[in-house]
This record gives sequence, structure tokens and C-alpha cells, in this order.
Amino acid sequence: MSKTITIKLTKAGNKTSLFSISDDLGNLLADQVPKQQLINGMSFVVNDSVKVMILKTVAGNCVKVLNMPIVTMPLDEVAAIQFQDANTGSLWRHLTNPLLYNSFFGSVAPYILEYPFAYQYYDEILQNVKDYTKVYKYLPDQSVFNYNRRIQTDNDYFNKAVLYNDQQSSGVLELVPKPQNNLSKYLSYPIYGVSSKTITFTKRDNFYQYNTFWSLVVDKTQPLFITSCDYLSLDKVVNQDNMDYSVRSFRKDKIRAKDLKVRHILDNRSDIHLVSQFIITPSQISYN
Repeated sequence: MSKTITIKLTKAGNKTSLFSISDDLGNLLADQVPKQQLINGMSFVVNDSVKVMILKTVAGNCVKVLNMPIVTMPLDEVAAIQFQDANTGSLWRHLTNPLLYNSFFGSVAPYILEYPFAYQYYDEILQNVKDYTKVYKYLPDQSVFNYNRRIQTDNDYFNKAVLYNDQQSSGVLELVPKPQNNLSKYLSYPIYGVSSKTITFTKRDNFYQYNTFWSLVVDKTQPLFITSCDYLSLDKVVNQDNMDYSVRSFRKDKIRAKDLKVRHILDNRSDIHLVSQFIITPSQISYN
């Protein structure tokens, strides 16, 4: 048995142009379909067992895949669907809410700082990272930005870090504050995930500090980073296919080279204000 379905594109950006259409059974129904044709609507005859239609397009350097569950709608509602351009122009005012910072159009945008380091004649082994950053939270004051209504916190910080050189990478390090007065919880770290490793940071003498990292690169002939598809404004994201986050009791390849880059990321909240002063990376000379 078969059924007829209609696909209409309701919203898209200027970078999308050609689409391929398939079903969840793996059947390619159409390829190189112009965007205007999908805006007007296209009908296909598919098997009764098909539940999802799959649209694939290339936007810039990224492949976008949209899975669309099949739903029943009256024909007059389908005909009434209007296309919306996702790239409409608009004005944006930043910091209209004094309690929010890296928030744009209602969404948290990644706040990223990257520090480069160059060593001298010998390779050096990274031991830990010490960062002098002040983290502020502002208290409500009738929607007015008021420096007198801020407090400095000790347990808030960047939530991610990536340490790397041209051949090594720590992968994504999830940063959480060290548990206080809870030894059993502290000993549960590092926590190994599928696409990150969670480690603890401490704040001491106004320095945020963390360690417990090593290179997780699987294949040095493959890139350490790829182009971001979620945020095209970002320059790069970690190539997770080339990282091994499994537990290692040995084979911990130390971050060792004549240069180093420390990449700090805040992408899980927008209610803190980070003022970074300077960062140091204690290391020891490697004579091997």
C-alpha cells in the first residue's frame, strides 16, 4: 500500500539552495531540488510504512539534515502555509538586560577566549593552567546597569576548555567546581563521557586552576578541529571523531611542544560577567 505526501518549505536561510529528499526506508525520492520548488510544495508517493521524510541540504560548508515526521493536515491549511525568510534584517541592542551578557535573540551564544603561548628552545610539558579571571553576577536594579549591584563569585567560571598544539589536543574538558567536604564525590572525577571529559577546578589566591589532562588524539594525520555547523560565527570546534575519551590507566600522552593554545569557553549560561586579567601555564622543560 502507498500514500501521497506533500512537502512545503516554511523557513530557510539564504545559504540554502538545493535539497535532496528521502524517506526513513532509505529511498532517495528527489535530488538537487531548488528551494523555490519546495516553497511551492512537492508531492510524493511513498510506502504506507514511511513515518519520517528526510531533507538534506548544504549551507556554506555544513550539511544540514532535517527529519520531518509525517502528519495529517487539511488541504486548505497546507495551501495557507507561507514561507518565511530566516535572514530578515533586524537591529540588535546589546546589554538591555543588565543581568544577561552572552545572550542574543533569547539564546546563549558561546563566549570564547583563546590564549597562545610560545616556548623557547626546548619542548615544554604543560602541568596545569592558572587563570586570573574575575567573575561577577549583577543583582536586579530596576533594569538599570549598576556597578554597585554586583558581587564576585568563587564557584562560577568557564564551563569548557580545550588545550592543544598542532599535533595534540585535550579534547573538550568540562569544568566543574571541586566538591567541598565530599571526598567520595571528588574522587569520582575525572568523569569520562562520549564527547568530553569532566574535571574539577579550584579557586585559590584568586587564581582559577585545573589539571588532569592529556592528549586524546587518535590519529595525528587527521584534523584536530572542524568547521562549526551550529554556530557559523565560530572559527572551529573539536573534531570529536579524532578524540578518544576512554579511561586510561597508562598511555597518557602529555601536552608537550614548543607552543600551546588554551581555549576557554562559556556556552551554558549568560548570567555571569567574566573579566579575564591574565593566564599562566606552569610547565617543565622536556629534554627527551
